[in-house]
Amino acid sequence: MPPENRRIAETTFRVRFAETDQMQIVHHAAYIVYLEEGRSELGRQFGASYSVLEDAGFSLAVTEIQAKYLASARYDQRIAVRTWIEELRSRSLIYGYEIINAENRQVLVTGTSKHVCIDRQGQVRRIPEAWRQTLENHMILSTTI
Repeated sequence: MPPENRRIAETTFRVRFAETDQMQIVHHAAYIVYLEEGRSELGRQFGASYSVLEDAGFSLAVTEIQAKYLASARYDQRIAVRTWIEELRSRSLIYGYEIINAENRQVLVTGTSKHVCIDRQGQVRRIPEAWRQTLENHMILSTTI
């Protein structure tokens, strides 16, 4: 479940046939691809597109993925990936996720992924300040008094 003070990016799409098994149930590995789509969409919605980071010569290497499978998605089902930033540091970040049934909002999968910023030579680097600051400025929900 996402923290109450975090802004959540959400993207919705239909399960494709190629992502399912013979019973038309989503294969467990496909959910990891869905998490990647959630990260990409979060960057777009927060004004920090991942392609901008890549163009600057950096990438976010996945160092850990955790997924808890609660219910199955099926072929042609509309699902939504909900993504937020759990933690943002100078060289790393942690994303949080929920994959839900877009119709009834049932949670199908929860998870996290940890990433470290690297340059094109694979060396750990600080996340570029402008990109990190943009994420930081959008990750927390503003509160009105």
